Amino acid sequence: MTTTPGGLELRTARPSDLDQIGTLLVERGEEPDALDHRLVVEGELGWDACAVVVDGDRVVSTATLLDETVRVGDVVLLAGQVELVATDSGYEGRGLVRALMGWAHDRSRDRGHLVQVMIGIPYFYRLFGYEYAIDIPRARALRESPSPGSGTGEPASAHRDAPAGSVLREATTADIPALVALQEAAQAPYDVAMPHPEERWRWLLAHEGSTMRVLERDGIVVASARTGPPDEGLLIAEAAAADTAAAHDLLDALRGLGEPLTIVHRPLTTPGRAWADLLEPGGTDATQYYARLERPELALDALRPVLTARLRAAGLGRDVVISTFGRHYRLPWTTDAGLGPVEVGGPMQAPGVAKGAGVAPDRLPALLLGQFGIQGLERLYPDVYAPDAEFFGALFPPVTADLLTYYLPW
Repeated sequence: MTTTPGGLELRTARPSDLDQIGTLLVERGEEPDALDHRLVVEGELGWDACAVVVDGDRVVSTATLLDETVRVGDVVLLAGQVELVATDSGYEGRGLVRALMGWAHDRSRDRGHLVQVMIGIPYFYRLFGYEYAIDIPRARALRESPSPGSGTGEPASAHRDAPAGSVLREATTADIPALVALQEAAQAPYDVAMPHPEERWRWLLAHEGSTMRVLERDGIVVASARTGPPDEGLLIAEAAAADTAAAHDLLDALRGLGEPLTIVHRPLTTPGRAWADLLEPGGTDATQYYARLERPELALDALRPVLTARLRAAGLGRDVVISTFGRHYRLPWTTDAGLGPVEVGGPMQAPGVAKGAGVAPDRLPALLLGQFGIQGLERLYPDVYAPDAEFFGALFPPVTADLLTYYLPW
């Protein structure tokens, strides 16, 4: 238990708080949020995953921390995601969310998380150490006219009858192993990936804000998709398929639902490749996930196998120095072992003298997880620079990323 700056009590939520938290989440968010909260606290994560601020016996603010994993190359980083944040309108402006974010970050650190990722309202979470870092894939409308160069000679809006033995249905808990396998294959081509934890699949099947669907062929699940609630059309997200034929069959079955389709384009997946020519161009607005690195040295240390492999592949090898200006990080190089444990030092205003790179601390998440790489960030921001372009370009290239989150960010 702690006391907020306004004198209210912040503590771990209790079963007796359930109804009040649910009411608050619905009042300040969406109707399904109350069920989602119950699924979290009554599931594997338990009540310790949620905190509340109370005024006497009244719950006036709440937040929940979810466990995640983020894969970078072959390295898996433990991660946290803050969700289900709400404050009573009469208590806004008192620093309650800041206090709850502090609780969430303390809990995240205690659970061994090296990074936090989240979807959030624009700008707000930058106040708590988050920065935009990872592109969110575009949601694109299905074409209503023939696709140029498709060679099919039929409109994209037309669809074949479902092959004999194929059934599109809502997923059940018995389908979870197939859903996991399909998404593992879909995310395999990506440099950075965040899958749904196993417990999350059970929540998603009960979740009222989206529907998990599977395409079954002769009794075997060969494709899946998550659909949003109809709202002048149907949003198709997280599509995965065993092969190209299954991807086309899935799209035909989804068209058969009778709604105009908008599809989240994941270009490296089997459906992403199969459907690319059938989609309208995406928008140009910037949409990104937030990410936060509290202790960069821990993330850099965990990623040493990935960084070493990149340097070896480029035929390069020497000490790595990265300055965030107020601190710097050195990874010594040995021929046999590659990059050694991170050494943390003090301020370094001129990293080029040490053959190092300068990276403002709020750009580190994008450097490690984003699509620009160090050279792209260098073109965008004066406080990111790498005098040795070949070396640092190989060390921090642009990466592809695919994150699966509890809430669809569209």
